[in-house]
Amino acid sequence: MDILFSDITVITMNDHRPVMYHAYVGVTNGKIIYADEKPPVEEAASVINGCRRLLMPGLINSHSHLPMSLLRGYADDYRLRQWLYGHIFPAEAKLDDRCVAAGVRLGIAECIRFGVVSYTEMYFKLRQIAEAVLEAGVKANITNSVMCLDMEKFDFEKDRGVMEVRDVLANYRGRGEGRLMIDAGIHAEYTSGPAAWRKSLEFAEENNLRFHLHLSETKPEHDECVKKYGKTPSQMFEESGVFTRKTTAAHCCWVTEADMDILAARGVTAAHCPVSNLKLSSGIAPVIKMQAHGINVALGTDGVCSNNNHDMFEEIKTAALLQKYITGDPAVMPAYEAIKMATVNGALGQGRENETGKVLPGYDADLIMLNLDAPHLMPLNDPCAAVAYAARGSDVCLAMVQGKILYENGEYKTLDIEKIRYEIESYVLPRLNG
Repeated sequence: MDILFSDITVITMNDHRPVMYHAYVGVTNGKIIYADEKPPVEEAASVINGCRRLLMPGLINSHSHLPMSLLRGYADDYRLRQWLYGHIFPAEAKLDDRCVAAGVRLGIAECIRFGVVSYTEMYFKLRQIAEAVLEAGVKANITNSVMCLDMEKFDFEKDRGVMEVRDVLANYRGRGEGRLMIDAGIHAEYTSGPAAWRKSLEFAEENNLRFHLHLSETKPEHDECVKKYGKTPSQMFEESGVFTRKTTAAHCCWVTEADMDILAARGVTAAHCPVSNLKLSSGIAPVIKMQAHGINVALGTDGVCSNNNHDMFEEIKTAALLQKYITGDPAVMPAYEAIKMATVNGALGQGRENETGKVLPGYDADLIMLNLDAPHLMPLNDPCAAVAYAARGSDVCLAMVQGKILYENGEYKTLDIEKIRYEIESYVLPRLNG
């Protein structure tokens, strides 16, 4: 046995045994090989003392734009269209390869620090993103989405997103022991058209790719689609065959009951981004209704410039509180179910449901450990309640992926945080603000 977590509280995310106390979790060759409240017979090369610590599956961020970490605080307190077209798109036009390489490493470092071991990413300059994922040791599903505001000029083969996805498919697919997966992407209904979606579907089918897209994020977006086509965005994507591929649909704030039937029937994962949606006043996804329809709902942060951090513990708590509020029922979205959205449900959305999201023998050792010494985590009456309602990203003291420790007690094992900081301060910020 390579590593043994000893005498530790464990949230397993295994419904048959969700919590173990004074437990032992063993790791060998990147896999969990032992998880029980009895000590194993086999000795371990390294033992991590779990006294006053909590072990759980690493969190999964199901919708992110990590290089946008560079734009933290760049344009706050605007309406979505004004924010996007007046500030963010012009700023992003200044970002070259070097900027994105620094930005994605900053985003990954923050994710690791806050216990995120895998994320579903949509951004441009995919080669730089792929390199950062492989270097950092995390897991990621990555894509650059199709986007064309003038469909009369659209050329699928010359689209930047398509060319970048083709490039990483040719050069990065299968690398990183399965940690790096490549998806197809459509930015949104309002930033492209049916001809682009159909070509994207053909491309995804040819290469056996999943989809990642934005869906019904704002009421104007949703209503304008109905006005233009006589159908909702979900209905338009369904008509074009997009949902025949496994899809992660970000936001879903304004989906109708009929939309929910479509999403459920097609096995779409809704990536709920509560903090970003609240900050931009985009709306509140009807999570309880979606789950009642049978939709898999996961959690994401969206980009840092519409959220300001990648703390998935904040998303877990906010998601739970919002559903209690909008339903008027404090019993809905209990702590365990809220955590499930950031672990098990996220793994399902990425196509990783048999490898991550649970502390279970046979799964990858994608684990995080929380320090329970902080006053806000005392006393530990209910571990799930502590994680869902009290924990913060800063409570994470260890993060590992496939048995490799990426962060421990303030030290990054795979990333040079000082180098990242220097690159941002000396190169990126002068370019953005010059």
